[in-house]
Amino acid sequence: MNHLAFFEIQSTNPQREVDFYKSVFGWNFSKDENLPIEYYRFEGAGVGGAILKRPTDTPPTMQGTNAFNCSFQVEDFDTCAKVIVEKGGQIAMPKFAIPGQSYNGYFLDPDNNVFGIFEMDEEAK
Repeated sequence: MNHLAFFEIQSTNPQREVDFYKSVFGWNFSKDENLPIEYYRFEGAGVGGAILKRPTDTPPTMQGTNAFNCSFQVEDFDTCAKVIVEKGGQIAMPKFAIPGQSYNGYFLDPDNNVFGIFEMDEEAK
């Protein structure tokens, strides 16, 4: 029962992150007008989630992670990484192998939120 069922991504500009994650992962978003904050629910990530207006200042970069990171399994690491950068994301940790399991990497979205992607590959070295 203790599995990830819902996650939220904070943003100083939620519409920008909606556009970013829609372009990168193909997620569909709907704005929830019933909440007192700017809040966009999405589908297509395997679990429920949302992007919401960040309630405080964005933490500075290069200070370590002050969050719960999520990584997303993708079919093609290199193609996804290219789209991330083209859409305004940045590489936080370049592609690396977990030998015999997968290729992984970490990125920053346009609001400097850290997230990971990985491609399963038993031949990873």
